[in-house]
Amino acid sequence: MKVHFIALFAGLILISSLLTADEPAPENPQIDFPAFIDLAGEVHNYRKDRRVTVEKFLEMAQDGNTLILDTRSKANYEIKHIKGAVHLNFSEMTTRDLKEAIPSKDTRILIYCNNNFLNDTQPLTLKSAPLALNIPTFITLYGYGYKNLYELGPAIDENKGLIEFESNLELPLAQN
Repeated sequence: MKVHFIALFAGLILISSLLTADEPAPENPQIDFPAFIDLAGEVHNYRKDRRVTVEKFLEMAQDGNTLILDTRSKANYEIKHIKGAVHLNFSEMTTRDLKEAIPSKDTRILIYCNNNFLNDTQPLTLKSAPLALNIPTFITLYGYGYKNLYELGPAIDENKGLIEFESNLELPLAQN
């Protein structure tokens, strides 16, 4: 009897797995992974010439039609960000929020993320290289029609003084 029960149980598991293996994924037209892959491929080629040196980044930042965009968390932005950067949390990038933060698609946008800095200290803690925030930020902005994009290319020592930082907190910035 025990052997029959085990065989019956194993048979039910096998049938269940076969039935669910061919089950199509639920459809949702608001989530399109193949289109994302296509967009990322298009951005891959476009982005190659849009990664700039620190000197070029700072030169471009002086132009009145340029916006430095920080898409890290609000908490990390408040602690420390590139001077003059505007904050828009990556998870809040919708048509409405982007239009509010960047009204003109002609605006030159400079982006950076934690992985542009070598020190791996809070609030610029490194992410896994393939998940660096520059990548999805660039893809997302491009996908929403913002094509005047440039990205800080190199990894630099934040303590060398090449980039000026500021904080929105009352406390002075800690020197690492």
